[in-house]
Amino acid sequence: MMLAGLRSTLFYIGLALSTILFALLALLTFPLGFYGRYRIISQWTRFNIWWLGIACGLRYEVHGREHIPPGAAIVMSKHQSAWETLALQRFLPPQVWVLKKELMRIPFFGWGIGMLRPIAIDRRAGKRAMDQLVDQGRDRLDQGIWVVIFPEGTRVPPGQRGRYKPGGAILAARTGYPIVPIAHNAGEFWPKDSFIKRPGIIRVEIGPAVHSQGRSPEAIMQDVETWIEGRMVEISNVVGAGEPAA
Repeated sequence: MMLAGLRSTLFYIGLALSTILFALLALLTFPLGFYGRYRIISQWTRFNIWWLGIACGLRYEVHGREHIPPGAAIVMSKHQSAWETLALQRFLPPQVWVLKKELMRIPFFGWGIGMLRPIAIDRRAGKRAMDQLVDQGRDRLDQGIWVVIFPEGTRVPPGQRGRYKPGGAILAARTGYPIVPIAHNAGEFWPKDSFIKRPGIIRVEIGPAVHSQGRSPEAIMQDVETWIEGRMVEISNVVGAGEPAA
C-alpha cells in the first residue's frame, strides 16, 4: 500500500504540473480554430494517460474500434472514474463534453477546457438546460465535432448502475445523429474519490452505433442502456455489476 501511495503521488504531481502548463498554453491558442486548439490542448490527456501507465502501471485496451462511424456522433459512456474524462480523447475523434458549468470555474483546468467549446449546463435550469444542450449539441455535430455525454450524470461505483438521464437521447432524436455507447471498468482501478490508482489494464468496449432517426428518445435510451449495462456484466470483475444504485 505504501508503494501504491508513492506511485499515485508521483502521478498527481505530474497531473498538477501538466495542468498548469497546458492551461497557460491553452490561452495562447485563442487565435486558432477549434481543431487547432484541440490538437494542442488534447496533448494534456496524451501525456497524463502515458504518465499514468509509467507512474501507476495502469493502462488500457480498446475493443470495438470498428464501430466508430465516419461522421459525427454522440458518445454515451459509462461513468465510473475520472479516467474516462481523459482517455476518450485518445481513441475517439475530436470532441466536446457536456459538463456542469461549475467545472469552468476551476483554476487552470477550467481555463483550458473553456477553450474547447464545451456545453456547460446549469443542471438547475430545467427546460432551458435541455434547450441549450440541443441547440449547442446540434451546432457542434453539424460542424463534425463529436459530443460526449455521461448519461448517469455522476460517477457510479463498480457493480452499480445510476439512473440514465434522457438528455443524450433527446439530442439524438432531435438531430438524427447516432449514439456510440461505451462500457468500461475503469472504476475498478481508479475508484471514485480514491487517491490510490491500482495497476492493471482497463477494458474499454465500443458498441455498434444506435441509430436515432425517426425514433423516440425513450426507445433510443433503452437500446443504449441495455447495451452498456449488458457489457458491464461481461467485463466487470465486481460481483453485482449492472445492479441499480441505491
